[in-house]
Order: sequence, then structure tokens, then C-alpha cells
Amino acid sequence: MKTEIIAHRGASRIAPENTMPAFELAYDMGAEGIEVDVQLTKDNVPVLIHDENVKRTTNGRGFIKDMTWDTVTSLDAGAWFSRTYTGTQIVSLEEFLRWAKNKQLTLNIELKNNKIDYKHIENIVYEMLAHYQLLANSTISTFNPNSVERMKQFQHKVGVALLASRKCGNLVKTAASIGANALHVKYRLLNQNLVKACHAKGMPLRVYTINSTRRMHAAFKAEADGIFTDVPDKAIAFRKVYNKHK
Repeated sequence: MKTEIIAHRGASRIAPENTMPAFELAYDMGAEGIEVDVQLTKDNVPVLIHDENVKRTTNGRGFIKDMTWDTVTSLDAGAWFSRTYTGTQIVSLEEFLRWAKNKQLTLNIELKNNKIDYKHIENIVYEMLAHYQLLANSTISTFNPNSVERMKQFQHKVGVALLASRKCGNLVKTAASIGANALHVKYRLLNQNLVKACHAKGMPLRVYTINSTRRMHAAFKAEADGIFTDVPDKAIAFRKVYNKHK
């Protein structure tokens, strides 16, 4: 089994996370998938940014939910990372999907709605994926179990993943009971029994965020379906070595 290499917020170790340069680099490196984070602006435009507040990754301050799309596009989302990326803008989900549409990539769209439960974000993202005919190779994920339940209606058309950072009862049973058809877990939770339990349910198991070769080795050995990594080039190179010596 080939564990899929998914670029976490793009090639985010060498370019500003969740921006077009990071996505383009990841694609050029040969990543098989790209993971992005989605929040909603005040005027309900889905945009790609991890934090609810723009302070860490832009030259602005304040919450995405309080800003219009026009305000968001005026922010510099690259200079914080390096001068090379000065002037890089926050990307809308639509812009990203237009770019990804004709590429051989799987997409993981993480809804950042565990702190701010954005109204209708599930439907907005689903309908945009449907519009660009990208449902078949996409997964929508969230830490918010209520959000997963709201996506039950989508589960036969698109991947719906529950995200988990700590063990809480039977994760596979919990995920399935609320309507998830995939499970994404923090690397500390990974073990072969969990992978087997997921696969017995026909549920892909993907692991985040894996940057060291030691953790990559553990994920490949356990036959996880995918890993999220900030260094897709490193992961692809190591997977070749691992498969050669397996």
C-alpha cells in the first residue's frame, strides 16, 4: 500500500502557509494531495487561513469573521515569512479550486469551525466543490463533531473526516456514528490497531502533522492511508527509500 503524501497548508516549511506559492511548490514537488484551512469572511467568502485572527500570518489585525473579502485582499500574507513573498495575498477557496481543478491532486479542505462555528460553512464549501466537479477527489474535515453530523447528507458524494488530537473512547466508532467516512488523527494516536479498525470499516486513516523521517517510517509501516506534512519533498524522497528497503 502506498501512503499518500499530502502537503499541509502547501509546502509550508519553505513558503507561507495556505498561499498560492506554497501550493504551487507542493505540486511541483510531486505531492499527491494538498490540505488547506477554510474560514468565512463577514460577507461569507470562504478564504484559506488557519487562524481565526489574521495577526500571525498577515500584516493586519482582527478576526476574519469581521472582515469583508475586499479588506482581506488588502492584507500582505507573505512578508511575515520572508521578503521573497512580500505582497502575497490570502487566497479564496474558489481561486484555489480553479487552480486545482485540472491537476492530479486530492484535496483536503479543513473547516476551521471548532472555535467559531461559521453558519452554513459546510454547505458553502460542498457546493463550491460540486461546482468545480471536485467532490470525488476531496475530503472535508473538521474537529467539530456537530459539523460532521451536519455533513451526513454529503457522505456518499465526498469524503467527510473527523479530526482528532487525543484519544476519546473508540474513535472509529465515534467517527462512524456521527457520519464521518474518514478519520484524521494526530501522529501520537497512530498505531496499527487503529489503522486496522478504520480499514475494517472502509474508512481511510490519515495522520498529521508528520515532518520527521522517524514518524514517516511509523506511518508507512502502519499502512496509514495518508500523511499531512510541511515537507512534501522530504516525505516523497523518504517514501522511495522506505519502499526500496521494505
